[in-house]
Amino acid sequence: MEKRVLRIAMLGHKRVPSREGGIEIVVEEIGSRMCQRGHRVVCYNRRGNHVSGKRFNESKIKTWRGMTLKPVFTIDWVGIAAMTSSISATIRAAFGRYDIVHFHASGSCVMMWLPKVLGKRCICTIHGLDHMRKKWQHSIGRYYILFAERVAARFADEIIVLNPTEQAYFQERYGRKTICIHNGVNPQHRHEPDLIRSQYGLEKDDYILFLGRIVPEKGVEYLIDAYHCLNTDKKLVIAGGSSGSFAYFKQLQIYASADENVLFTDFVQGQMLDELYSNAYLYVLPSDLEGMPLSLLEAMSYGNCCVASDIPGCTAVLGDHGITFERGNVKALQAVLQHLCDHPEIVQRYREASSDYVIDRFSWEDATDKTLAVYRGDLH
Repeated sequence: MEKRVLRIAMLGHKRVPSREGGIEIVVEEIGSRMCQRGHRVVCYNRRGNHVSGKRFNESKIKTWRGMTLKPVFTIDWVGIAAMTSSISATIRAAFGRYDIVHFHASGSCVMMWLPKVLGKRCICTIHGLDHMRKKWQHSIGRYYILFAERVAARFADEIIVLNPTEQAYFQERYGRKTICIHNGVNPQHRHEPDLIRSQYGLEKDDYILFLGRIVPEKGVEYLIDAYHCLNTDKKLVIAGGSSGSFAYFKQLQIYASADENVLFTDFVQGQMLDELYSNAYLYVLPSDLEGMPLSLLEAMSYGNCCVASDIPGCTAVLGDHGITFERGNVKALQAVLQHLCDHPEIVQRYREASSDYVIDRFSWEDATDKTLAVYRGDLH
């Protein structure tokens, strides 16, 4: 494909602009940079409410950072919204005037064959092995995602993954080669504790932070269990919305309710998010499953000392510039947290290197370059 203006459809995300999940950030950051380079990007957004509740709904806009936003038919029920919106988006993209249809997440690919047979170049980004997420275990949703994954393996012109483990998975299961393109991160600067002081009584370095979607695979219960065994005066702040896992979110709140030092903020964005990242003593991501966690990349970009489970998605981000513990091992997590609470000089040492490291290694410009090369068939 010669180097010319490309007409690109993006689908599989929830809504742009939005921080409802990492996929939305990826679509916005890459799509907007493609527009800056003269390409035309249309994002097919879900209709309905923000996954954390109506109060977080954004105003309806038609363009954002150069991208055209088009809402699609959606049945706004938990477990159905993603399926209906991705199917309707695929149909619209298939019959639209596009060169590229870019599917985000395996579950969105169930009708990829349609734009493929109509002559579109179809690309899929796997943001994680979604059928392994706890919320889909022992449910029909798992089989739907696996079926969609097989469709992607069969019909996608190229498949993009975020880490080598996912590359090995597609090679072993489907005999399918994939392309690894890392997510990026933007440079950040630290913010003074203003909103977090007035709203939650938080000061710099007096809390341990988890910030992300409150869903079962994030392992927040491990962090709460480990925190309850710590000898520390630092609070535990759990920031993020339920992303559809309302029962799990409520269960965590009830479990932690006896400890006044465990704070749930619900979904955060803007200045509140900046301040929480900027003033944490530690950032912790105890996930069981990740592709390449944007929350961890962001936490490092603010110069945080980060602790994460030893799964490939996290270790690919941390390198030697963060601390890991055995996935799901509460005692191991407690030991790491206690050691860091007792030794602030170690925390400071990780802080000094984390921001420069992650910004130098994970670039949205590089991710955009490589994705455009995939679109054109220049990167295999």
